Amino acid sequence: MYKDKKVIVVLPAYNAALTLERTFREIPFDLVDEVVLVDDASPDNTAEVARKLGVKHVITHEKNKGYGGNQKTCYNKALELGGDIIIMLHPDYQYTPLLLTAIISIIGNELYPVVFASRILGKGALNGGMPMYKYIANRLLTFTQNLLMNQKLSEYHTGYRAYSGEVLRSINYNKCNDDFVFDNEIIAQIFSKGYEVGEVTCPTKYFEEASSINLQRSIVYGLGVLRVSCLYALAKTGLYKWDLLK
Repeated sequence: MYKDKKVIVVLPAYNAALTLERTFREIPFDLVDEVVLVDDASPDNTAEVARKLGVKHVITHEKNKGYGGNQKTCYNKALELGGDIIIMLHPDYQYTPLLLTAIISIIGNELYPVVFASRILGKGALNGGMPMYKYIANRLLTFTQNLLMNQKLSEYHTGYRAYSGEVLRSINYNKCNDDFVFDNEIIAQIFSKGYEVGEVTCPTKYFEEASSINLQRSIVYGLGVLRVSCLYALAKTGLYKWDLLK
């Protein structure tokens, strides 16, 4: 608990057997009450490793539902468990769990209802091995998104995010895409409701076992992100009625 708020970490997992233990061991369990792992039909033994580590809530998808579909299951379970502070942490050890203490305190002290761990603040991305083409694409997409969505985030594409339970209950994230563009659609819903997003600097690690999408899927993702931002801009001006924001 943090100031009488129940803290739940959710782990959207796919082929994370080799990195899960390192991630799990760094979670600050003096603050975190529950861990939920959702295995998205991994061909490896991710779920088995999770159970051996003592993860109480392990959910296995019979069929792969995609990154967004995995998050939906994560958040639905976290809300069912009564989470007041819910943090998504990738179990591939690309993002350090050591930041959880800071992230939890920001939401727990009601400074921000949503917190993103940014790889772009500081020099964490390039120092951690982010490929240059991904770094450039990240900067260009973020610049465009900030213009279209009238915001000032340092990046929209981090996979390390925390929400108050109130935020997740007030939006319909289950209507979002089941693939990677889910992350940007939920941002659109959050901004549409008037919530502010805080950011913390996050070191990151790129290595062989860490998950990453290939160039082709990155291009599809980038186009999807631009579509989301354009639809948001049109919806906010009243020129388009976007069902996702209802």
